[in-house]
Amino acid sequence: MNFTVGQKITFLHEQGEGTILEVLGVGKFRIEDDHGFERICLKSEIAPVFGTDYKINEAAIAGLNEDETFSTSRKAQQTKHVGTGRAGFEIWEIDLHIESLTESHTGWTNTDIVRKQLMELRSFVNRARAKRIRKLIVIHGVGTGVLKEEVREFFRDQEGVECYDASYQEYGKGATAVEIRYNI
Repeated sequence: MNFTVGQKITFLHEQGEGTILEVLGVGKFRIEDDHGFERICLKSEIAPVFGTDYKINEAAIAGLNEDETFSTSRKAQQTKHVGTGRAGFEIWEIDLHIESLTESHTGWTNTDIVRKQLMELRSFVNRARAKRIRKLIVIHGVGTGVLKEEVREFFRDQEGVECYDASYQEYGKGATAVEIRYNI
């Protein structure tokens, strides 16, 4: 993901959003947060905001900023092994429907929900990469297409990753297949 001056971002490990004021070098940015304060952030500390039809509700996401390696979601702890591909490699699946990820999302805004879904996706992909899983199925649903676009954008600039629509017969229009190539 390449960030540009003027781009809206959200902070991954704390509440709030901001705007990129300056690119300071590879992976380093000067950002004005939503309170008007400037700070320096690393690429690993921020994520782009693609949708414009939702806003962050600070109180509702207070519990979402946990370390992604210690996720409390039900699905994240139960990664689904869905089979073996043609070449004999494992396939993992994650369902990003919010009802699968949390007991309750009452009071959450659309941004709160998308942020939780992307946090779970990131954790899922990190676990898959650690085990060198080559194929993933990400179930995002159809909806308005915001989550699908966020999922595709998440993978867009990752080297050795290819995304495409998952099997229509198995998932309908609501899933993305992801293939990861590893260097030996």
